[in-house]
Amino acid sequence: MEFWKKNLYTIWVAQFITIVGMSSVVPFLPFYVRELGVTDTDAVARWSGLAFSGPFFLSFFFTPLWGTVGDRYGRKLMVIRAVFGLGIAQILVGTAQSVEQLILFRMIQGALSGFIPAALTLVSATAPRERTGYALGFLQTSLSAGMLFGPVIGGAFADVFGYRPIFFIVAALCFSSGVFVIFMVTEIPRDKEEKKSSLIDNYRFAFSSSQITLAMILIYLAQTSIVMLQPVFALFIEKIYENTQYISTITGALFSVVGLVMIFSAPWWGNRTDLLGYKRNLLIATSVAAVMLLLQAMSNAPWHVALSRAGLGFAMGGVVPPLYAFISKLTPLKMRGGIIGIATSSTILANITGPTASGFIASHYGIRTALYITACVIVIAAIIVMRFIREPIVPDEADESN
Repeated sequence: MEFWKKNLYTIWVAQFITIVGMSSVVPFLPFYVRELGVTDTDAVARWSGLAFSGPFFLSFFFTPLWGTVGDRYGRKLMVIRAVFGLGIAQILVGTAQSVEQLILFRMIQGALSGFIPAALTLVSATAPRERTGYALGFLQTSLSAGMLFGPVIGGAFADVFGYRPIFFIVAALCFSSGVFVIFMVTEIPRDKEEKKSSLIDNYRFAFSSSQITLAMILIYLAQTSIVMLQPVFALFIEKIYENTQYISTITGALFSVVGLVMIFSAPWWGNRTDLLGYKRNLLIATSVAAVMLLLQAMSNAPWHVALSRAGLGFAMGGVVPPLYAFISKLTPLKMRGGIIGIATSSTILANITGPTASGFIASHYGIRTALYITACVIVIAAIIVMRFIREPIVPDEADESN
């Protein structure tokens, strides 16, 4: 087996295990807040919001830094650092004695983590240029699969073992992933004389390239259109589904449809992008996503939502992974970790601002209005692709070593 494929499959397994563990704590985090002594319902909601968003605040700043460090000292090292950092953070969270400590430890998690951009960088750096789209699309399936199964597994484990033990189980999963990466991943030796870029150099390069800047804006818009649904989705299903029996199960199943379909669509879009180019496929994918989000906003029955979210999952498999491959192709190898780290900050920023915006819009103008605006966000992305995106010009090989 070619070493880049071995790396890809190894990172896929490691990322799947890690994401299953990390997403498994999501369903019961508010209950853990209550267990830490917060009893008032409004206070539980407020502290839970801070606990959910806590990691993103610091990871927004640390992720580009870790990417730059990876360019200097090795991408494999950054994957190992990130996954063990996540494990350590989970142990801290599991030992929290107050909600303030929970928030602090979750913020430490954000500072120590960065597994996904580290994995993206390692895979993009070792895969052949003509297979980058496929490799990153395939890697996306582990993220979708992990987020699909993690909450189900976490909820079941919490019912059996309680809340605190889950964090230690997640830590063990992270450590096992790290050991797996140590022994199975091979990184291309770097030239010790190669000039290393700084964090400032990376930001200057990213924002001096109009195409990379546009790709980061598109990543932000695409991720925003996904996470904007999170605060209002359950309320929307409750509104259109008259029978409240099994409403939580139905809501969870409908929410998971996107991730389930992306498991199959992302590699397909990756292969298609490698063969036919970025602009055409991004335009088709963003346009289909806009139509599906519009149909979802117009839905009046759960089966309408299921069909529109299946279409959304198909389309989204052709948006975010190809955009990271697009950025990778525009970036010299020596800067790739730092640039992908900066691009990942766009996703993190969307995770912070998207749910907040939709919650505000829904509370003032109604749930359907929030869903229609979500569709408008991806329409803007489609317009940007149509008007401004160009096929990437790959840096010269000589530039890779300068």
